Amino acid sequence: MPAVLAFGAWLKNAACLLDGSTPQWSPVHGDLGDPEACRALEASVRLLAAQARRPLAGIAHDLHPDFFSTRLAVELAAAWGVPAVPVQHHHAHIGVVMADHGLEEPVLGLALDGVGLGTDGTAWGGELLWVAPREWRRIGGLWPLQLPGGDVAAREPWRMAASALQALGRGGEIAARFAPVVGAPAAKAVQRMLAAGLNCPVTSSAGRWFDAAAGALGLSVRQAHEAKAAIALEKLAAQHLAQAEVQPREDLVDPQALQRLDLRPLLGHLLAHPLDGPAAPEAAAWFHLSLAHALADWAAAAARETGVRTVCLGGGCFFNAVLATHVTGRLASHGLRVLAPRSTNCGDAGLALGQAWVAACQLATLTEAAPCA
Repeated sequence: MPAVLAFGAWLKNAACLLDGSTPQWSPVHGDLGDPEACRALEASVRLLAAQARRPLAGIAHDLHPDFFSTRLAVELAAAWGVPAVPVQHHHAHIGVVMADHGLEEPVLGLALDGVGLGTDGTAWGGELLWVAPREWRRIGGLWPLQLPGGDVAAREPWRMAASALQALGRGGEIAARFAPVVGAPAAKAVQRMLAAGLNCPVTSSAGRWFDAAAGALGLSVRQAHEAKAAIALEKLAAQHLAQAEVQPREDLVDPQALQRLDLRPLLGHLLAHPLDGPAAPEAAAWFHLSLAHALADWAAAAARETGVRTVCLGGGCFFNAVLATHVTGRLASHGLRVLAPRSTNCGDAGLALGQAWVAACQLATLTEAAPCA
């Protein structure tokens, strides 16, 4: 395997040197919006490069051209005379699992997280991929939702619930539903924004679907920390499932249309409940189980189409124990092998391992070197 140094993700950044069977990690630097984290990353990659036992064959970085990590990778690659290899974020998430388990055969990957730049220039985050060591393709993504206000929507889950109403053809209900909690001016502004498609980029992010569900149930209007809304939704679901059984919806997957997993009916069900109503725990549990079954059935349909029997789970949404447990169980019921990261976590702090593995595989192909796994 060629020696590769990977520069990691934007959030929870950590760098990784893959120079043999055991990866070498930097400390977790934090988010690259912080100048101190950027300085720490540069110091770490220089130290890791100096510790490499063999000359570096390449440097791996995220696909996003504006990240500090990308700019630094391109700069240092030029200075060191090695190629800079861009790696798509969700491809890297599945690469983490494949590197961790030493896989060389093709797999299906469910990559679920907040956001990562896709190859089509849009924000991905709920992806079904086919991945082999030296090639990959996107089979499909979650039904896209608009992000009213762009990144602001990730900090204000009520906006994602408003986006769900718009996606359901019920945009005219936004102001009436959310004015009591955010004020009439804000609710009306978002309603107009969504209707006009103004400053409303789209995303297939699973994290934003969780935000929409939490916002629909009134569990989170604004969140100061990433995934706060999703954590509140999971906690409510877990508490209910510990006391009662829930019958999930199981008719969301169309085997003839794997390019899009349409989850709009799930949010339509949640939006039938009043904000912060007494049925919220049961609705949260129903959402989790219905989503888990839909995701697993989606992957199972792709397994039948491709002949692949292994499914890898990657991305920060799998920190959600309710989701991970039920996706894994449902996939197993389809007779599929299910793998998750072992030596690192499933979120962005472990992403650099997948970046390094993907780049090493590509470079091995170009140089006809040894297998990457």
